[in-house]
Amino acid sequence: MREKIQMKTNKNKLKLIMLLFACVAFLNISADAQKRRAGAKRTTKSASESTTGTSKSEIKAGAEKVSTQIKNLTRFIYGFGSVAQNIEDLDKDIQSGRASRNAPALNQKNKQAVLANIRDFRAGLAALEVEFRTKPSLKNYLFQIGGITDIAGTAEDQATAGQFVESGKTLLSIVEKLADTLAAMP
Repeated sequence: MREKIQMKTNKNKLKLIMLLFACVAFLNISADAQKRRAGAKRTTKSASESTTGTSKSEIKAGAEKVSTQIKNLTRFIYGFGSVAQNIEDLDKDIQSGRASRNAPALNQKNKQAVLANIRDFRAGLAALEVEFRTKPSLKNYLFQIGGITDIAGTAEDQATAGQFVESGKTLLSIVEKLADTLAAMP
């Protein structure tokens, strides 16, 4: 009887994990679709006015990208907390032989989905960090945002090693750095 209850609990955990991954994937897709596309504007201002205007618009665009990353990461981390714990718990159940037969395959699929999401975040964060390194108007804020790609790499390594809860904590430190960057920007 206890084994049946345990199997139902494992099935419910797996269903919850799959639902959360579907939600996270949907949020990532909808966030990408909502990104602004900057249109080309023609102005007849002097060179110094144009440079100042460009700097301000680059800073504003940079701040918007930082804000988007904060939103995407916090949405992911919100759902990731329970998923990470469920993955680790299910790993323990699998090792002790208390999990259902299909649990290892589903758990592996969930792990791969988490890793794919973390890799996607890492790529987006790398692009953002490169933008702050290469645009003169954003270099002033590089101190705050610098290193987020490396931190995302650490989170990916932790998840690869099966330390999903720790990986979530590491991702949270990226959100903190992004928030510090946004606070420093005008």
